[in-house]
Amino acid sequence: MLAHEELADLSIAHIDCDAFFAAIEKRDNPDLAGRPVIIGGGVRSVVATCCYIARQSGIHSAMPALRAKKLCPDAVFIRPNMEKYVAASKQIMALMQELTPLVEPVSVDEAFLDLSGTKSLHKACAAEVLAKIALKIEKQVGISVSIGLSYNKFLAKMASDINKPRGFSIIGKEEVLSFLQPLSISKIFGVGKVFAQKLNKDGFQTIGDLQKHPSNNLMLRYGDMGASLSKLSHGIDNRKVEITRKRKSVGSERTFPKDIADFDILSTKLFELCENVSFSLKQKNLTGDTITLKLKSSNFESRTRAKQIILPTQLAHIIFEIAQNILAKEVDGTNFRLIGIAISGLQKGIGIDPVDLIDPKIARKVAAERAVDSLRDKFGKQAVVLGRLYHHDNKSDSVIEQDKEREK
Repeated sequence: MLAHEELADLSIAHIDCDAFFAAIEKRDNPDLAGRPVIIGGGVRSVVATCCYIARQSGIHSAMPALRAKKLCPDAVFIRPNMEKYVAASKQIMALMQELTPLVEPVSVDEAFLDLSGTKSLHKACAAEVLAKIALKIEKQVGISVSIGLSYNKFLAKMASDINKPRGFSIIGKEEVLSFLQPLSISKIFGVGKVFAQKLNKDGFQTIGDLQKHPSNNLMLRYGDMGASLSKLSHGIDNRKVEITRKRKSVGSERTFPKDIADFDILSTKLFELCENVSFSLKQKNLTGDTITLKLKSSNFESRTRAKQIILPTQLAHIIFEIAQNILAKEVDGTNFRLIGIAISGLQKGIGIDPVDLIDPKIARKVAAERAVDSLRDKFGKQAVVLGRLYHHDNKSDSVIEQDKEREK
């Protein structure tokens, strides 16, 4: 039973799968029921996600796997099976789209829905329809979801987090200020750890502290972010539920079985990641103009360095040359456990990366890469292995691979 004075008037929802990856694994292996399950790679990796039983031991996403093992020695570690998770995600998204065409996926396991104007179609208000879809997902997909219902995306997302797992929570207009008042400012969309620390130093601990300050004062202190803080602290969010979301970046990263400090070895790893990113860009006909290198040291300190280029590119050799120059400035004897590369500022790639006929060397590199692309299109990505990677692959170097395309 669910009761609320505004129950029939609210139509913006956020549906979030409960411990999605772990839930899928438990669904497919009944022996895991009642056991702490952690989704992650080997001992050098980090926790991708974990079930709620494991969370009771203090385990959370992005925690080093070694620490998670110490906190919960009985935990079952399972390597991610993205193919299986994506298949389940598509099944869930299809069920959501039966309710409304306005479904905005946020990630593989969550989405916003706008159910405005669907009451006559479903002969029920949004809350009733959402309760039915939660049960339908449990029956057809075999996992549970948590639902938040409100009048905008910020509050719907916040509501879905209140009673996980298998929760259904509502935030209406009447109680929004009192509901938000005691919450930490870190609950606000866009407030990360560093910005939260700055706000704390400035005397803002709770959302209620922000509510007490006029919007103009917050804008003077924090610029456009100050205006957003003022609006969100009062429950104002004018973002629409969008059917399509623009991809913001494409990236690939890798965790090593042993820390690496040597520039040449790091460069070889980087070269392969640039190949992966370039391949993804070409598959999607995208180019980008900002290249970001990510490094994580043995003590988990992160470094990110970015460089913007004049002409957008999708070519591996250009991405690598820029990334390698950035890498050269960061190799200082530090042992690194992870390296990653990403390209952002994405746009459609038609007509981009023209062959520079003035410089024959550039022209030859572009022509050679396009020739390799043509062979891979015809015979598959593994049909051509470049010399640097062939030499590297024939060494006994089993890396824990965490290549992935990320939406930031």
